[in-house]
Amino acid sequence: MSLDPIAQRGIVLLGCGRMGSALLAGWLARGLAPQHVHVIDPAPSDWLSKLGVHLNAPLPDAPAVVLLAVKPQMMGDALPAIAAFGGGGTLFLSIAAGTMLARFEESLGRQSPIIRAMPNTPAAVGRGITALIGNARTSDADMVLAEALMQAVGATLRLESEAQMDAVTALSGSGPAYVFHLIEAMAAAGEAQGLAPDMAMQLARATVTGAAELAHQAPESAATLRENVTSPGGTTAAALEVLREPATGLAPLMARAIAAATARSKGLSQ
Repeated sequence: MSLDPIAQRGIVLLGCGRMGSALLAGWLARGLAPQHVHVIDPAPSDWLSKLGVHLNAPLPDAPAVVLLAVKPQMMGDALPAIAAFGGGGTLFLSIAAGTMLARFEESLGRQSPIIRAMPNTPAAVGRGITALIGNARTSDADMVLAEALMQAVGATLRLESEAQMDAVTALSGSGPAYVFHLIEAMAAAGEAQGLAPDMAMQLARATVTGAAELAHQAPESAATLRENVTSPGGTTAAALEVLREPATGLAPLMARAIAAATARSKGLSQ
């Protein structure tokens, strides 16, 4: 991962909430000097104030990157503040959901390299995943730099088209909430079978996080890992018979859930 362009010209971080803070912490942990970072945030945290970054101060004339980490509803106010950097050598990287490349081009100019990125909340512990797509002006070097920035909080992948971003939002962007709800549901089911609430929650959390780490580290596919823990006629097989029921099982339920989230993402992008 190389952040050399940023060390030479600086980066502007517009908005430093949870995701912006996670990214900033990741950059600094990987050796980026605080003096290369310019943060604009109307309500900076005490942590941010103590880092040594340029905070709500005059911005460099031509930063290497402007990263937009503001909420989508604040984009209308944010874009005019950075429009002066458009049309030149500054890369714009947005992690705001629902704001399309065409919207950025209207404010920043079609000659500006612009990349949309969709990270997810496990970025807070360095285990996120970010999907990226750039406009026609984006070069491979721009994409490599954007990937380097996002890899400070997890893995990255490139999309083939912006149209895929809605499905990414539904699957990985919103996905952590599905997993958290799974933990809630498993714990509630354990309670129903006689476990104390705190014991059921401890077991559910440890089981989900442990299985996730095994899936992360193991070379086998998820299907193989499932098969490895399923003995014919055993307890796991009995549960999976319910979960894999064609009409009411987990797969069709998840398909409906992600389809609903995808449709909502498309609606918000209009």
